[in-house]
Amino acid sequence: MTKSYQIVEVVGSSANSIQEAVRAAVDGAKIEGPSWFEVREVRGRIDGGKVAEFQVRVAVGTPRG
Repeated sequence: MTKSYQIVEVVGSSANSIQEAVRAAVDGAKIEGPSWFEVREVRGRIDGGKVAEFQVRVAVGTPRG
């Protein structure tokens, strides 16, 4: 069986955690029936010497055909 997938890259952010940032990215992906995700990059923002925000670049995929 041969399959193909559509992939959308989305950036999610959260002041609380990387996991919350991933959920924000997956929830914000504008594709029907997402079935998997891959975290491609983790970064963040520092404010006043402390971590202020987590940011993740996530690929979200859905089967096609």
